[in-house]
Amino acid sequence: MNTDIIAGNWKQLKGKVQQQWGKLTDDDFDVIAGRRTELAGRVQERYGVTRDEAEKQVKEWESRL
Repeated sequence: MNTDIIAGNWKQLKGKVQQQWGKLTDDDFDVIAGRRTELAGRVQERYGVTRDEAEKQVKEWESRL
């Protein structure tokens, strides 16, 4: 999935993101605002995983969209 698509469809994707990573808060979503790198960073922070693991999770999630 293209990063422009994520940014453009952010309102629609927020629900799917929250299903995947339920620990993310509304404040996190405000910071992420459709930016893929911010999503990976918040996943890393909230779940205590490495940057590489967070990137891997986001990439796998994108492939299922």
